[in-house]
Amino acid sequence: MSMRRTTIKDVAEAARVGVATVSRVLSGGSASPETRERVLTVAAQLDYRPSALGRNLRQQRSGGIGLLLPDITDTFYGRLADGVLACARSAGEPVILGTTGDDEEREAELIGMLVEQGVDRVIAVPSGDGEIWAPTLRAGLTMVFAHRSSGGRDEVPAVLADDRAGVRTAIDYLTGLGHRRIAYLGGPGQSQRLTAFRQALGPLVDEELIVLARGTRDSAYAAAAGLFQHRPDLTAVLAGGNLLGEAAVLAARELDVRVPRDMSLVMFDDVPWAELCSPPLTVIAQPARDIGYRAAELVLRAGGRRPRGVLLPTELIVRGSCGPRGSSRSPR
Repeated sequence: MSMRRTTIKDVAEAARVGVATVSRVLSGGSASPETRERVLTVAAQLDYRPSALGRNLRQQRSGGIGLLLPDITDTFYGRLADGVLACARSAGEPVILGTTGDDEEREAELIGMLVEQGVDRVIAVPSGDGEIWAPTLRAGLTMVFAHRSSGGRDEVPAVLADDRAGVRTAIDYLTGLGHRRIAYLGGPGQSQRLTAFRQALGPLVDEELIVLARGTRDSAYAAAAGLFQHRPDLTAVLAGGNLLGEAAVLAARELDVRVPRDMSLVMFDDVPWAELCSPPLTVIAQPARDIGYRAAELVLRAGGRRPRGVLLPTELIVRGSCGPRGSSRSPR
C-alpha cells in the first residue's frame, strides 16, 4: 500500500507555522532566518516534493482551471462561478473549485494544492497579499484575478467592476438627497471601494462612520448593529456587499430603524432578494457573471502573453430604500 503524499499543510503543522509562511519560504519570499531554516528542515524530513514548485515542468501538468472564491454560497460569487464554468465548458476545460473563506492561511493551502495537482491556469478572488501567489507564478501557471486585485502583483491581470465610478454615483445620489452623515459598512477585500468612498465624500468623511466587518454573517450583523446604536445621527449607509446589506437590513429591523424614513440604504450587488425587501433596496449592480466569463476568457487565451486587465461598468439601480434626509434619530 502506498503512503499518503506529504502536503504543504503537513509541513506547516510540523514546523509550527502557518501554511502561508511555508508557501513564502518555499517560493523564496520573506521570513526570518530561524523560520526559514525550520521550514526547510521539516520539508526535507517529510520529503515534501511539490510537483511543480521550482521545476516548472509544464508537461507534468494535468490541465484545467483552478477557481478560488471566498464563499460559493454568496449569490455574487455563485454568479461569478457560473460565468467561469460557462466559458470553461465551451472550451472543454475542467474546473477545480476551492473556497477560501477570505482566510489567507486557507488560501495559501489551496494554492499549494492546485500547484501540486498540476493545473494549468488559476482564476482567483484573492484574499491575501501578493507573496501568497508566488508559488503559482514560479510554477509558470497562467493567472487572472477576478473581482479584486492583489497588492504587489501588478503582473497578474484582473477583471474588475468599476468600483470607483459605482461608489461616486451612489454618493452623488445620496448627497443630492441632502445626506451628509453617510456611513460605510465594509468587509474583506474592499480597500478600493473604501478609498473611493473617502474620495467621493471628501471633507464630509467621518471616520467614525466607517465600520469594517469580517467575512461572516455574524460579524456583519454585529458591525451594522453597533454602527446604528452608537451613531443614531447617521442618515445614510453604503453597504459594500450583499452580505453587509443583508446585515444592515436585519439590524435596522431589530433596532426599529425605518428605511428610508430614518436611514437611506444603498448596497453593492443586485441580488434577487434586494427587490423583495420592504422597501426594495437601491443597489450598485455589478456584472458578476460577466466578470467570471471574461476572467476565464483571459486565462484561456493568454498563451504565454500577459493579457490586459478588464474594467466592467457598474449601474446604480434606484428603488425605494433611499429618500430625502430627515431628522436625526434619538439615541437608543
